[in-house]
Amino acid sequence: MMSNVRLHRPSSWVWLLALFTAAGFFEVFFFGQLGAFTPLYLPRLGVAPADVPTWVGIIGAATGLVGIPFLPFWGSLADRYARQPIIVRSYLVHLIAIAGMLIAGNIWVFVIARSISSLALGNTGLMMTTLSERAPQKRLGLAFAILNGAPPLGAFLGPLVGGAIMDRQGFPPLLVANGILMLIVVLAMALGYRDNFRGTNRGPLLGMAAESVRIIVRTARLRTFFIAMFLMYSGWMLVMTYAPLAIVARYEGPDPATAVGVVLGAGGVTTLILSPLVGALADKIGRWRVLFAGVGLAVLLWPLPLLTTGLLGFGVAWALINGLVSATSAISFTVLSSSASDDVRGRVMSFAYLPLNLGGTLGPAIGSLVTRGSVFAIFPTAAILTALSVGVLWLAHRQAVQPALVKASQPSA
Repeated sequence: MMSNVRLHRPSSWVWLLALFTAAGFFEVFFFGQLGAFTPLYLPRLGVAPADVPTWVGIIGAATGLVGIPFLPFWGSLADRYARQPIIVRSYLVHLIAIAGMLIAGNIWVFVIARSISSLALGNTGLMMTTLSERAPQKRLGLAFAILNGAPPLGAFLGPLVGGAIMDRQGFPPLLVANGILMLIVVLAMALGYRDNFRGTNRGPLLGMAAESVRIIVRTARLRTFFIAMFLMYSGWMLVMTYAPLAIVARYEGPDPATAVGVVLGAGGVTTLILSPLVGALADKIGRWRVLFAGVGLAVLLWPLPLLTTGLLGFGVAWALINGLVSATSAISFTVLSSSASDDVRGRVMSFAYLPLNLGGTLGPAIGSLVTRGSVFAIFPTAAILTALSVGVLWLAHRQAVQPALVKASQPSA
């Protein structure tokens, strides 16, 4: 509750934003390398080259499924006790997952270790909730855009930095380096700030978790908005999962991991530029308007990589579309935050990445089917999924905000 949050100096939100942004960057810096180089590493785990696309889809789908059922509990635990320990928990989980992947001697152990990493879900929503209590409301769109622009930037710069290491040293040294980074992040998040929020809700934890789900299901705009974002993210995660294979198909040379890293890394430049610009524009002209414009433009741009003939053209098209989708996704979190009341915002925002997580399951699953003919089929498929999201997003926009329903759904303290 807002009464549980002490007043902070006006400048404190800037430091908190910097700390959260850095943590999100390094987390997805790690995940970006996993996504980019896992397809290249699978043959060393005994996977036949012809089976790599199928296993890429299986890994992507399985990884998301393990962590999703636990999402309601992370938000409920944070509301009942405190947010900071739940945030730190997520980075400790990454350390465990890295250790498991390092000792994996076959594909099954590797999949299990990758799946453990999904138990880290829910941290960004809690960070956004904490930030929303400290940042000025007139700067919240910009703050959320910066915070949520860092993960996509990490997803692209991770492969860019790791490509040469992968080609020359292999995958395990990358995991060791990321383990060191995660340890630093754990210490920074545990000691770098003080969260004065203390939960007062002492209802049954299972009931609180169930109520968190009911809040979203009962609130028409939240429910429809989540479906729209699920469709958009399914298209994005479909392409993100199979893009390394598409890049390798266009590349002719001795260093495929470096090529993957450079092409994916190019998208980081447009993400770095577009995310704060789009966030500031949304604060000025309206978040819904910018969200619609971004998703609609993405429908038109998704086929571009398919139409290119060389690696350079592919990289330019990739940078443009990923920068746009990254910036647009950041605005979606601001819209979601404004759709929940103060008392339950933490639990609602703990689900902020649920559409992305579910999309990370459906997208690769679809990809395992559409890539049987050509890996480049991912791009028109992403356009179709994104077009569907535009229609559902319009329905969400037309539905009235129902703060009374959200407040009425919270359990009594």
